Amino acid sequence: MSDAPVQCWFVEREFGDRNVVTIVYATPDGSRYQQRERSSASLRTGSPVTAAVEIPESALEPVDDEETRTRYATEAERTANRYAPDDPV
Repeated sequence: MSDAPVQCWFVEREFGDRNVVTIVYATPDGSRYQQRERSSASLRTGSPVTAAVEIPESALEPVDDEETRTRYATEAERTANRYAPDDPV
């Protein structure tokens, strides 16, 4: 895999314990993803979570199951249709 950037779209946000928010970006076809964690405080005061980000191909993980792959592809398409890549979500 190369380090060529791949545009990935916001597909999931989960509020967990200890004020940690898990954010998932996935490729448009839902086959690869990157998961990020941010504190809820950094969401209020730091850089915004945007609709899309460029992620090096080598930093993406494969999505193992078909159900999740389909859900990520659907959410990526929905996000791409509603927002410009730099829009906060």
